[in-house]
Amino acid sequence: MTAERIDATQRAMRRRGIDALLVSIGSDLPYLTGYRAFPLERITALVLPVDGEPALFVPELEAPRVDTWVEVHPWAETDDPFELMTAVLPETGTIAVGDQMWASFLIAFQTRLTSASFVDAEPLMASLRVIKEAEEIAALRDAAHGVDRVADQLGNVRFSGRTEREVSHIVTELTLAAGHDSVSFAIVASGPNGASPHHEATDRTILPGEAIVVDFGGRVRGYGSDTTRMYCVGSSPDGFEDAYAVLLAAQKAAVAAVRPGVTAESIDAAARTIISEAGYGAFFIHRTGHGIGLDAHEQPYLVEGNEQLIESGMAFSIEPGMYLPGRWGMRIEDIVVATEGGVDRLNRSSRAIRFVD
Repeated sequence: MTAERIDATQRAMRRRGIDALLVSIGSDLPYLTGYRAFPLERITALVLPVDGEPALFVPELEAPRVDTWVEVHPWAETDDPFELMTAVLPETGTIAVGDQMWASFLIAFQTRLTSASFVDAEPLMASLRVIKEAEEIAALRDAAHGVDRVADQLGNVRFSGRTEREVSHIVTELTLAAGHDSVSFAIVASGPNGASPHHEATDRTILPGEAIVVDFGGRVRGYGSDTTRMYCVGSSPDGFEDAYAVLLAAQKAAVAAVRPGVTAESIDAAARTIISEAGYGAFFIHRTGHGIGLDAHEQPYLVEGNEQLIESGMAFSIEPGMYLPGRWGMRIEDIVVATEGGVDRLNRSSRAIRFVD
């Protein structure tokens, strides 16, 4: 599909008055070429003129691992890659630059192309990537089903007496065994640590009666998974299950609110209203969701103030959470896809609290 994507990108560039596109590390590169570059001090970059063929410049030592239909231009250690690329870039006009390009690389281009204007390529690329193709949705579905199996398997794992780090390693191993090509993160946040949404697993020992937030994901065929499920050791903390009933109602309401034509912020409001009316509004401290695809976080973002309209084919998380400092945290996260008929929830594992040993 990359040739069709290049054509679509060039059409979008014409509409936006962009004369050339320059992307380096990050997911725009594999989206257009099928190749994901290492984040190295040696630049890899795709040069795409608005009219003409794409050219991928790569360090010579990286060339053997490049598998792409795009013409590859290896550069040697003694070459100046910026001179090679500026030779095929317009001296004037507008050049859109991928938002993950290193600042030092951009400065090198700017010092050589002093008459060109440089703009952020993110609006251009996000407009293309935000609607997922059928094979992209299939990869997201396979990834979601893989982590669903892991969530179920964790119900049979002993948490008590183990450290967060030990359980995180178990999550990682199970996710790879479930068919993932890689694991991007495995958050295990026990007891009061659960009140930190992006907690990193530590050597803290998990104790009976504690709640544990388990949020994990990785990649299948380049596309991401991301799910969060709640576990309690033996029993739940005081008041936890009543609060969880509020959170579950909010998460279900947000999923039900998904359909083409609604705004991203309206989905956030569907969850936030329920949580706020129950008195937990101050403890819901992040957006309701984020897009997912080649990046774990991408457009659309479900947050107040984002009036972007949801379209069929958009994929994103629904993950309201509540975090009481010093006590516990809770979050429920599913990946969904907006469809012509409404919504397809890719994660199908139970959203109930799992009680473990």
